Amino acid sequence: MKKLERGIFLLLGMSMVAIGLIGVILPILPSTIFFLAAAFFFARSSPQLEAWLLEHPLFGPPILAWRDYQAIPRRAKYLAFTGMLIGMISFTYFAQPGPILFICVGVFFVACAYYVGTRPDGPQEEDLLD
Repeated sequence: MKKLERGIFLLLGMSMVAIGLIGVILPILPSTIFFLAAAFFFARSSPQLEAWLLEHPLFGPPILAWRDYQAIPRRAKYLAFTGMLIGMISFTYFAQPGPILFICVGVFFVACAYYVGTRPDGPQEEDLLD
């Protein structure tokens, strides 16, 4: 059963990386959350792929910031806010929702933005030196 479990986790990790890569291209799809999930699955299936992901110059730092400090770097916050804004504008333009749906989706985006905005930015330089 262990081998099957590892295989499933590996497949899930690779799927999360694929979706995360799509999210890098599409501004309305977040990528970091998928890379966080990939790191979780790789930690249970492939130490080599987990190390690759954590050491990746683009994807590794946000994963480590979240894993170690439950932090979202300031640049990532700004990108998230921009993506949410583009998503809301796109939703409004293409779906042309009624007022109730517009308010529900707007509340969802505001709640997400609040959550992202209230996470710490990451460790201070003094914390890194200790």
